[in-house]
Amino acid sequence: MTESEADLLALLRELDDPEWLEWPQHYDRGEAAARFGGLLTRLEGDFAVRCTDEQDTQDSSEYGRVVVPADATVRGTRIVVCVSKFGSLALVCADNPGAFLGTEEAQAEGELDGADLAKVNRALVELGYVVVAEELLESDYDGPSRLPSQVQRPTWWARFFGFF
Repeated sequence: MTESEADLLALLRELDDPEWLEWPQHYDRGEAAARFGGLLTRLEGDFAVRCTDEQDTQDSSEYGRVVVPADATVRGTRIVVCVSKFGSLALVCADNPGAFLGTEEAQAEGELDGADLAKVNRALVELGYVVVAEELLESDYDGPSRLPSQVQRPTWWARFFGFF
């Protein structure tokens, strides 16, 4: 595990409060909506296209998603950005979460262009999000929270982006 992965795992553990599964204790829905709106506007400008979005997801620790359409990307694969209600965590996926073992695999298979990925990551970081690799989020969850019984394989993704 690299130092940055170790730092991200430490952040996930720090954000993991068993008393607050769906959102953190001091969650501000208005602030989350404003930041998300900024992300949507930024990605639409950066890719010069109308993106679709889902916001304020109910019964989930995920706040929402922005989808950059396939025809706006170099490789013709849509880019999905998932945003958690916790700590401004964000996940970038080619096509859909779980479609690849992460952005590295998607790039290796020619489905995701490095410049497109860099554009999305730059927007996220500049807007104050923390980008967490899908590979790390798919690792086994070993935190203190009791995840719902319908979660078949507890992962960090299930904890911070899943349904409750």
